[in-house]
Amino acid sequence: MTDCSTEGITRAVVALHDTIQAHHEELTTLDRAIGDGDHGANLVRGFAAVAERLSEGEQPTPGAALKVVATTLISTVGGASGPLFGTAFLRAATSLGTAETVTARQIADALEAAAAGVVARGKAELGDKTMIDAFQPALEAARDAAGSGADIAGVLDAAATAAEQGAAATAPLQARKGRASYLGERSVGHVDPGAQSTAYLLRSLATSAAS
Repeated sequence: MTDCSTEGITRAVVALHDTIQAHHEELTTLDRAIGDGDHGANLVRGFAAVAERLSEGEQPTPGAALKVVATTLISTVGGASGPLFGTAFLRAATSLGTAETVTARQIADALEAAAAGVVARGKAELGDKTMIDAFQPALEAARDAAGSGADIAGVLDAAATAAEQGAAATAPLQARKGRASYLGERSVGHVDPGAQSTAYLLRSLATSAAS
């Protein structure tokens, strides 16, 4: 796939609800260990609302569809997840602008903008044991893949693989941000739920792009 229309973007985003639904108990278990235990439930509620909103009518551009995702997550997902994921989708929407179709390069640029938004909102850095530990390697892999001429599916597959590795690598880290940081050394040994959900979302987008 060399470019993607609004319909394709919308279909991929709606599929995120199924992905989160399939993994929400695992995400909740991860969050119960080092957070407040509602990460999975919050994301299920948010992406269910996203699917409902997008089913109400076609959006004019891919960027407009992602803006609907952003505003819906911000208004329906509690805790830190709503503002962080909402900001990520909003920055991605802004990056895509009014383009009617998007290319692999634009997808990589949108991922970079999304990650920058999460950093700006959460003030986290690589190694803090947050979703940035999945986002940062993902955007770097996406950028490299796009630079090598990969198509959209290839760019997203590279991003998802890097995010999965980044999420797994949070397990031995001691949290330095968020509620998990209150646990100090007791946060070691647990995968960060935000990094894991980021990896699941990117894998879902990659699967949709390849289908």
